[in-house]
Amino acid sequence: MNTSDWISRKVSKLLPASGAKRQGAARDAGAASVGPKAAEVTDAMHGLVESKRSEVGAAGSSAAARGPVASRSTGERLVGTLRRKGEAMSPRALRHTLAELRAVVDGRVSEVEGGRRASVFAQWYAATTAPERRDCWLLMSEQFVADPQVIKLAQTRFSAAVGTPDEALAEVQYRRATVSPRRRLLQRFSAFPQGIRFLVDLRAEMLPALRTDPQLQALDVEMEYMFSTWFDVGFLDLRRISWDSPASLIEKLIKYEAVHDIKSWADVKNRLDSDRRCYGFFHPRLPEDPLIFVEVALLHEIAAGITPLLDESAAVEDLNKATTAIFYSISNTQVGLRGVSFGDSLIKRVVETLKLEFPRLKTFATLSPIPGFRSWLGKNAAAMLDQLDDKARAELTGETGPEGVTAAQLLLGADRALELDVKSPLRRMLLRCAAYYLSRALVDGKPVDPVARFHLGNGARIERLNWAGDPSSKGMKQSCGMMVNYLYDLNGWIATGPICCKGKSPLPLA
Repeated sequence: MNTSDWISRKVSKLLPASGAKRQGAARDAGAASVGPKAAEVTDAMHGLVESKRSEVGAAGSSAAARGPVASRSTGERLVGTLRRKGEAMSPRALRHTLAELRAVVDGRVSEVEGGRRASVFAQWYAATTAPERRDCWLLMSEQFVADPQVIKLAQTRFSAAVGTPDEALAEVQYRRATVSPRRRLLQRFSAFPQGIRFLVDLRAEMLPALRTDPQLQALDVEMEYMFSTWFDVGFLDLRRISWDSPASLIEKLIKYEAVHDIKSWADVKNRLDSDRRCYGFFHPRLPEDPLIFVEVALLHEIAAGITPLLDESAAVEDLNKATTAIFYSISNTQVGLRGVSFGDSLIKRVVETLKLEFPRLKTFATLSPIPGFRSWLGKNAAAMLDQLDDKARAELTGETGPEGVTAAQLLLGADRALELDVKSPLRRMLLRCAAYYLSRALVDGKPVDPVARFHLGNGARIERLNWAGDPSSKGMKQSCGMMVNYLYDLNGWIATGPICCKGKSPLPLA
């Protein structure tokens, strides 16, 4: 027997057994059965196994014959002995981490002590690797679930109490029974000073993993629910951001601006000039970071294009003549707060603030991008052409050639939109397509375009389409250079919903 065969034989004896033997080994390795010294021996043996396995693989022996190993749940790993390929933490380390998390929510300790333990865990977490953090997320998602027996008992009592004087009490007890310990865990993490920041950053890092790890959805849903409570607009402060604000805060504007990139300090100074306003929502636990901010230009008419607003050399608007407030950029800053809505309340609060400062303001509108239009047109150009009558098709044919207009020709015209004359049938067709996209391209009764969905759902109406409103490369790529004005009606903020277009668009086109 050569050295390689001898190592393989010895290693095979240390690998998990199958059937009844595997179950017995799992019980022996469980958290309740394995003491600290035994666990240390197990981990030491695991290290020896991995080392020898690598040597065997290098020698071209039996390691190459090992097939892929299916991923295990945290429940399976917690009662295991050896770590499998692709698992960041060993079973022993996973058990230790779970014990630390459970200590955070220990009902025998105070909120202060629970917060202190959470802070210690957060400090350890900051030094871990990405795969180890994923294991932490899995533990928080899979191991902190409500007791199914308690839920079943509460449900039975509620069903029996329906129609009796005890119904209300039974309903409350049933709802309490369905609350998972996971929520308590998040509450304890929020108790220490940096806890909110820790949780927001944790979710931001976790969100991309939801696509491949659906078992993380329980934790994600719980966090979104808790954030919607902690970040209720009633707890947020509206603050103006000006050129006199701390440089660190102005740098946050540059970092987080998501609509029109800030290219220089002169650019940001122009956006904070005397005829401009910038407001943000701030949370007491995140005082240096705006959760969302809006940039406003004070003008004497509704703006048709973004270029004049971003022109650093343009003259400052006379505030005594300003009658219109144009919201030209709204940016969320915290990825971890996805699903928590601030924008609707922000606009309303800003309108109230502006009206107090400038009583002459009568019109409140946006100059908004149409981010999904060009992509949508690429998939629906042929369908839009099919809706044309003979006259409209003949006009397009006169511009594109005697062989008739095609979807490819329409898309080619879209990519060179800035070259089209004001009387061009192709230009009118693109405007018509944009109007259709904003008003009739719906999913579940709501506009496909995310910006339209936000503003229309918030009480605005589509006021005007603006040709070449954003001639930048980004604007061309998103919407063939077009922008749209959404007008806010201050009389009760009644949501009008998306307008309906039949035949020609009723939208004013500029």
